[in-house]
This record gives sequence, structure tokens and C-alpha cells, in this order.
Amino acid sequence: MKTRKFLVLLLVCILSITPIIGCTKDKVDTSENNTTVDVGKENDQEEPKEEGELLISAAASLTDVLNELSEVYKTIEPETTLNFTFGSSGALQAQIEEGAPVDIFMSAAQKQMKALDEGGHILDGTIKTLLINKVVLITPKDGEVEMKSFEDLTKDEIKKIAIGDPANVPVGQYSEEIFNNLNIMDKVNSKFVLGSDVRTVLTWVESGEVDCGIVYATDAFTSDNVNIVTEAPEGSHKEVSYPVAVVKDSKNPDRAKAFLDFLSTDKATELFEKYGFSMK
Repeated sequence: MKTRKFLVLLLVCILSITPIIGCTKDKVDTSENNTTVDVGKENDQEEPKEEGELLISAAASLTDVLNELSEVYKTIEPETTLNFTFGSSGALQAQIEEGAPVDIFMSAAQKQMKALDEGGHILDGTIKTLLINKVVLITPKDGEVEMKSFEDLTKDEIKKIAIGDPANVPVGQYSEEIFNNLNIMDKVNSKFVLGSDVRTVLTWVESGEVDCGIVYATDAFTSDNVNIVTEAPEGSHKEVSYPVAVVKDSKNPDRAKAFLDFLSTDKATELFEKYGFSMK
């Protein structure tokens, strides 16, 4: 009898310290090195990101830097394809107002961005001034006319001055400001040859079709076929700043915001500075 009671007591003790089968915790030892795994649970795996594209309307002066920047972005966000439309900021503004499918607008002046924002075309809270540029006077590399200043544009030997069309092209608007502030507008306006964007002006100067032209410093830096005569005098025009924003009708606002965040990273800053821009 005592032996039987002892065995019952022993069994109760064993059961009190041993987990009952079917009531064990989810983690069990599966190997000699005591590795534990979750039983009955699938390993968590991050879902692959969906592929998509961003349609970006950008000022022509951003052509070179954005084309190189897109290659860098592919290594960071391979699921996102960047498609650019380059042109004058005014023309791009008009396209957005007319309903063109655009995710991001990158302007070479505040005027066009402000107009879009006031017209309800920009996603609230996404406007950011990103870059600063300069305005310069350039001549063909082998040009025969000697120039040292903007005032030299009044010389009789200067027959053709290429500028961006002030109606649509920010660099043309800055050019007009310079001429007015230097009080030379009435002496030079008959010499104007108007380009549809800043790259058109650069091309005309490179080819020698005009005696000189006015472009951004960053455009002049891309060419081996022009001479930079001088920068516009300090205070002769508004600051050349580049605002960027997400367009309100964007089909990919989150993806667009992610790209705007990237534009302020060290990698993007390095590229912008390589092409002569300054960060705001």
C-alpha cells in the first residue's frame, strides 16, 4: 500500500513540472545547439514593393543633372521608373493647368510654382525651394566680339543677343530684370533673339548663330563651346531659385513624396553641386 501511494505521489510531481502535451508554448528546441523556432507560425517575409513610374516635368536647365540623378535613384528605388519632360517652366506650367498627367513639377522660378499653387494644382504642404542658380552672359568659344560686362551689350558690333522668351522662360524674365536695372533695355531690345528655353539659347551661342546669350551658370558649365563673360551684377535680378512640389492630381503621391525626400539627401546634393547648383 505504501509503495502504491509513493508511485501516485511521484506521478503527480512529474506532471506538475512537465508541460502537458498539447498545452506547450509555441517555441520548442529543434536542434543540439538549442535553436528555437516558432511552431505553427510562418516566417515573416517583407512583401515586394509594387513597380511604378513618376512623371516629372522639369525646367530645361535641370536636364543633365536629373538624367544622372535618375541612374543613382535606380539603385535606391529600383521599383520606381522616372520619366522626365524638360522644357521652359512656363510651358510646363501651362501643360499642368491643362491636365497633363504629371506627378512632380520642378520649376526654375517661383512665379510658375506660385501660379499653380494658387490655381489649386499643387498638393498641399509639398512645395520646397531646393536649388539656387546664377545668370551669366556667354559668347561663342571662337567669338570675335570682345565683351567684359552686360553694359557692353549696347555696342554697335553686337547684333544678336539670345535670351529666353520672357513670356514663358524664367531666364528670359531674369534677363529683362537685369536690362531694366542697368537702364539699357531701350538700347538692346531690338537685338533680342528669343529662345523657347534656356537650352535653345545655349545652342545658338555654341553654334555662333548669335553674338552672345544669357543663360544659367549651370548650363554654361556643361558646354566646352562657350565663354562665360561675367555673372549678372549682384542685385540686378531676383534670386534664381528652383521650387519643387507634388502635383495635386498625381496618381502616385506617396512615391512622389519619397522622390522629393531623396532630392535633399547627401547623394543628390553631391550631384547638384557637381553641376554648379547651390542647395537652398
